[in-house]
Amino acid sequence: MEANLRIGVYGLGRFGSFWAKALASHGFSVVGYGRSATSAPEGVRLGSEDEVLTADVLFYCVSISAFSAVLERTAPRIGTHTLVMDTCSVKLYPAKLMREKLPKQVQCIATHPMFGPDSGKHGVEGLPFVICPVRCEQDVLQDWIAEFKRWDLHVLSMSCDQHDREAAWSQGITHFIGRTLSELSLGETELATTGYRTLMTVVEQTCNDPLQLFYDLQRYNPYARQMRMGLKGALDTVMEALKRQEDGR
Repeated sequence: MEANLRIGVYGLGRFGSFWAKALASHGFSVVGYGRSATSAPEGVRLGSEDEVLTADVLFYCVSISAFSAVLERTAPRIGTHTLVMDTCSVKLYPAKLMREKLPKQVQCIATHPMFGPDSGKHGVEGLPFVICPVRCEQDVLQDWIAEFKRWDLHVLSMSCDQHDREAAWSQGITHFIGRTLSELSLGETELATTGYRTLMTVVEQTCNDPLQLFYDLQRYNPYARQMRMGLKGALDTVMEALKRQEDGR
């Protein structure tokens, strides 16, 4: 990977700022843009929208639900030789948008860093990073797989469909349970077991993320509804088993 490669990060929210700082810490020259950003993370330079859109590599760090409108508005200004990557937590939907809305000569890769400011606060080594080819040359894809492996990330190369199927039953279900448990307003107790503390950690991590992420995970992953129905069926099965015990059957 070229040391002087200029990386643009579009969107400097909670995750975008974290991701821009991570890229800068691995030796890249990073310029970031956010509509309301007044400062940039350590090692990152705040730039104009057009400057970010014409970088050598452009990472979109915007919400899933905003991605279509942002791409529609910015695609005509993306540099001819700019490589585009998204960082959305679902993959089929943004990959489809990039194929449809980006100029045909622009190469694009779908990615999902499966960590964020909370899970990656002590470093990203060993954490999973999904990469899915959308429209790019094989050597470009392999260069970036090698780069992320250099970070000691656990790089997983797979199709967008495989990602969404598996993520619905891992990330999707975790966020669903975390948000559901938060509705119970559970608190600290001296009787807390290790299992209870683990549950509270799930609540804390999922609820630190924007609520919009939870809604987007459930709406834009085509396998999320199947996951929710499976979870409801499992809960009904357990409740029915308890009822039979209480009834002495």
